Amino acid sequence: MKKVTGLGGIFFKCIDAKAMNEWYTKNLGLDNKGYGATFEWREMDSETKGSTTWSTFAATTKSFEPSTKDFMINYRVDNLEALLDELKNAGVTIVDEIASYEYGKFVHILDPEGNKIELWEPVDE
Repeated sequence: MKKVTGLGGIFFKCIDAKAMNEWYTKNLGLDNKGYGATFEWREMDSETKGSTTWSTFAATTKSFEPSTKDFMINYRVDNLEALLDELKNAGVTIVDEIASYEYGKFVHILDPEGNKIELWEPVDE
């Protein structure tokens, strides 16, 4: 079974997320749409489109808990339910239940060092 198929996003905490967004827009040209910048791409030799998100969060965000780290990485996956079963069987810490949205399914896990990881099964165009 294919597990991780790509990088879905990079998220990090900032003391002043608004100022950081402005700095990245001005100096690196990241076009922040309110939830971060989105990089669209197409899989090689395929019509499958996807995206990777870059986003800042306030330093006080609770979104990364229970991790105490200042970042979270989102990985794209193929079959979230099957992967989650494998992870449970392997004793991986599962933070929450699968949440479904119009753009995909999400669940969060912790790696051995306490980094929160977001797994995303996207609904690609």
